[in-house]
Amino acid sequence: MTSELKPRIAEDTKTAMRAHDKVTLGVLRLLSAAIKQREVDEHIVLDDPAVIGVIEKMVKQRRDSVAQYTQGGRPELAAAEQAEIEKLSAYLPRALSDAEIAALITQAKAATGAASIKDMGKIMAWLKPQVAGRTDMGKLSGRVKAQLG
Repeated sequence: MTSELKPRIAEDTKTAMRAHDKVTLGVLRLLSAAIKQREVDEHIVLDDPAVIGVIEKMVKQRRDSVAQYTQGGRPELAAAEQAEIEKLSAYLPRALSDAEIAALITQAKAATGAASIKDMGKIMAWLKPQVAGRTDMGKLSGRVKAQLG
């Protein structure tokens, strides 16, 4: 399976270069480097789901930074990280709505036969491929826990 995201990222990098858009260019270069690093480390060529995983990791890192900068009274740094999140999020699939997430949790409970909080691992394992790149796994985990508990 070939990646549609990697050529899109490369093309967007060239466009940002021509437009002298330093913020976008910086983010896309970091993303390209992270993709290449993973490919070299694992001796593989990443497909779209793996590229989405790299993007999700980068977004999560930036969300953590935003929280720390906001807590530390550095709104200018938090705003810069937030801008990077928005640039990276453009490469992620459309986010799931609350209703779609609730329906998936219900399906997961039925498919796995989960009845208590002890079955949370089964539900999360079933949900992960369904929601990859489309919702925050931490928030999803909280919602699953609330429904089981």
